[in-house]
This record gives sequence, C-alpha cells and structure tokens, in this order.
Amino acid sequence: MVRYIYRLFLEGKTPGGIATILTTEAIPTPGGKAKWMQGTVRSILQNEKYAGNALLQKKYTVDFLTKKQKINEGEIPQYFVENSHPAIISPEVFDMVQQKMKQRLANPNRYSGVGFFASMIVCGECSSYFGAKVWHSTDKYKRTIWQCNHKFKGENKCGTPHFTEDEIKERFVAAANILLARKNEIADNFKFIGKALFDTAALDIEKAELQSEMVVISELIQRCVEENAHKKLNQDDYNKRYNALVARFEIVKSKYESVVSKINERQRKKQAVETFVADIAKRKEPLTEFDEQFWYATVDFVTVYSADDVQFTFKDGTVI
Repeated sequence: MVRYIYRLFLEGKTPGGIATILTTEAIPTPGGKAKWMQGTVRSILQNEKYAGNALLQKKYTVDFLTKKQKINEGEIPQYFVENSHPAIISPEVFDMVQQKMKQRLANPNRYSGVGFFASMIVCGECSSYFGAKVWHSTDKYKRTIWQCNHKFKGENKCGTPHFTEDEIKERFVAAANILLARKNEIADNFKFIGKALFDTAALDIEKAELQSEMVVISELIQRCVEENAHKKLNQDDYNKRYNALVARFEIVKSKYESVVSKINERQRKKQAVETFVADIAKRKEPLTEFDEQFWYATVDFVTVYSADDVQFTFKDGTVI
C-alpha cells in the first residue's frame, strides 16, 4: 500500500487526489477508517522510516515525573540514523518524492494532479501551467482543450494557442519517436558523463565529518545540562555556555543539512536519469499511439511557445 501511494504521487497525483482514490477503492486507513485525509497521505509520503531510516528525538520528555512529552521544535538535537531497519521504499524513490514535494510547493502556480497533462504543460510566455477547459459542455460538440490558465487574465493576454488532448498526444508521439531514435547516443552519453556528474564522494566525506562533529557537540550539551542538574552553578555562566554550544550545534547542523540536500539531489537526478535510460532502452519499436506510462516515465515538462514551437523536455535534459 505504501508503494502504491508513492507510485500514485510520482505519476502526478496530489495527496488530496490520492486520498480520494484510496477512499473510492474502499481501502482502509492505517487507523482502520473508511475515509482517507490528505494529511494522512502526506505524512506517509514524508515518513523517512519507509526508506529504512529513522529520525530520533522527534519528541522529548518535558517532565520525567509525569512522563509528559512535547514535539521537538529545536529545543534539543535530533539524530538521523540511516539504514536502521529494512526499507519498503528505496532511498532514491523517497528522495525523489521529497524533491517533487518541494518543487510543487515552490511553484507560484497552483499544482493540479487531475489528469496526466495536469501541471506538466507550461506557457512559454508567462510560465503558468496549462489547464483543462471544457467547450460545448451541454451539446454533442463537447470536447476538452488545454490552454494557459492566465490566457485571459491581466492586461497583457498570452498569445500561446490552445490544444486538444489528441493534438498533445500526437506531438508527444512524434517527439518520443525522435528520442527513441537517439536512445543509444543518450545511453552512451550517460555512461560517459554520468559518473562525474553525479559523484558524491567528496560530499559523503564532508557529511560524515559534520555528523561526527554534531555528535561531539550533542554530548557536550548533554554534559552541560547534567552538570547543571547536579551542581550549583552560576546560571548566567551556565546559560552562556549552553547557548554557545546550541548555537555551534545549529551552525554545524545547517551545514550538514545543506550537504545532505546536495547529496540527495545528485542521487535523485542520477536515479531519474538511470530509470529514464532504462525505460527508453526497453522500448524496441517506435510509438504508434499515446502511451500513458511512457509519458510519465520520460517527460519532465512541456513548454508551449506557439502553435509551431512546442518543446518537450525529457528527464535526462534532452529537449525536442
């Protein structure tokens, strides 16, 4: 079920859309309820335990007598333990999902997960997404077209054209077949530059050094707290020492998170390109019709500049 949720997300569905699908399919929630909430789906998509890792001290005990706990909002250090248990989701897939979440949140335009063209087609004039519009919804000429969501908003109207779903599919088939004709060249290029492009050896060393430094500082903080609990200390001196250690920890933690982010991004890109190269290698014949799975597997996004200039950007960076 966890793998199913991750697959739906990578296919373009939103947490809300996934919740609707799971509810419709009568799949019970982890708590045994019939209706899924998008918050539940989002928590599953962000839970590092499914990738075999563990984040320790998410909560901490405020009062040792009452055992009252509080969510850790930075009051005490947290520890990230890799490979602490068997994974359900590969680390690469988990990192890919986290990156896509960040990309969707960072995009100023509202992300939609309705249909396989949703939030995949970008206007070359204003950078807005293309959205689906239904024409002649009440008669026999009913059809769905895709156009820039900001085409008729503001003083400067977008000049980009609209397309029917069939027209987009036809253009994808044409672009995909050009791509497939070059698949050997793409695979050779990846072998040649992939190792250097996605190498993380130096970053891995830096990550380990920063992690060790965090452990040392954490132990110093713990000793500081324990000393204050068992000895009568000048509280001004104690607070200065404690705050200095915490500030030092936060600086190292920030550097560590930055390095981890860089490592994850390189690994995510490597995994995406490896999957892309493998998918096009498996395709022995040209496409004769639109293939939804091949669309999801290969296309990063589509940019529309004019009726004669539609650019498909594939997951390895190839633009056709």
